[in-house]
Amino acid sequence: MACKRNCSCTGFTSLDIRNGGSGCLLWLDELLDTREYDVYQDIYIRMSASELEGKLNVHEKSTSLQMEQLDDMQCFSLYEVARATGNFSVSNKIGQGGFGPVYKGVLKDGREIAVKRLSETSQQGLDEFKNEVICIAKFQHRNLVKLLGYCVHQNELILIYEYMANKSLDWFLFDETRSLMLNWPQRFNIIYGIARGILYLHQDSRLQIIHRDLKAGNILLDGDMNPKISDFGLARNFVGHDTTAKTKKVVGTHGYISPEYAVHGRFSIKSDVFSFGVLVLEIICGNRNREFSHGGHNDNLLGHHHPEDRPTMWSLVLMLVSEGPLPEPKTPAFFTGESCGEFESLQSVDERTITLVHAR
Repeated sequence: MACKRNCSCTGFTSLDIRNGGSGCLLWLDELLDTREYDVYQDIYIRMSASELEGKLNVHEKSTSLQMEQLDDMQCFSLYEVARATGNFSVSNKIGQGGFGPVYKGVLKDGREIAVKRLSETSQQGLDEFKNEVICIAKFQHRNLVKLLGYCVHQNELILIYEYMANKSLDWFLFDETRSLMLNWPQRFNIIYGIARGILYLHQDSRLQIIHRDLKAGNILLDGDMNPKISDFGLARNFVGHDTTAKTKKVVGTHGYISPEYAVHGRFSIKSDVFSFGVLVLEIICGNRNREFSHGGHNDNLLGHHHPEDRPTMWSLVLMLVSEGPLPEPKTPAFFTGESCGEFESLQSVDERTITLVHAR
């Protein structure tokens, strides 16, 4: 009330009323940074209604998130995060994703962290942020990235992860020089680790999860080149045998999305199996799924199979650790290659027609 009566007031904060304190501190000139005295002190800034209007919606959403039951996750202050990253210094920036920029930071106790900060231009927002925090807080698996905490401050939405020394799989896989550092045992270990992580999501976690955005950029590598699945902003949980759903909003990354999801909006655990298959092909050949081509035809790495023909992650893990013969692959639903003179093909008439390839 005292602040409102004084038009020259620029802000106020509460004070300790013990020992004769007034209970209120007013700023009548330039603001003093109280963080050097008390990190957790709230300050209320006077601003015009036009300035405030654009910030209300984001602030209300942030407040609603703070009211969620997130007891398993540490809430960091913006001051702690800014101090750890050198005030989000460009020199500490280590990546950029759909959510926003990622920074390397060091906490006061010496722990290295990766800080993902929501960008103002990001197509993702509060729903993806909440989904990430609520989902990943329940996970405990060596092949899933560990979320250490989060920060919500007005329009700031920030996620804090364990730091991965070797960045992401695509940083190694699709670079001519760095890809030479990945030998076959390492590539196999990465494939196996990803498979174990997805199996945990589908079958063994308390929240059974369909990731929906498995790709090389979302596979992080620790100091020993062990893979960890990250980015659960688009993930969906399912209950019991209800493992198939339909949506009008298709999300994910082109090249990794299964055909039935891209065309009809149907996703299931088999959608993740399709994405895993694309990842395996990329890891083996070292090419992006849309960049690979065969000398005999124009087909790329994306082979289309019926969802029911795809194995479960349990079967895939068994294949990776077994030395026995593998089952014969089934005929693809359709073949996207073109004739190169050595093959004759029948042109597809509708979705039920299978293009056949005959050798001379």
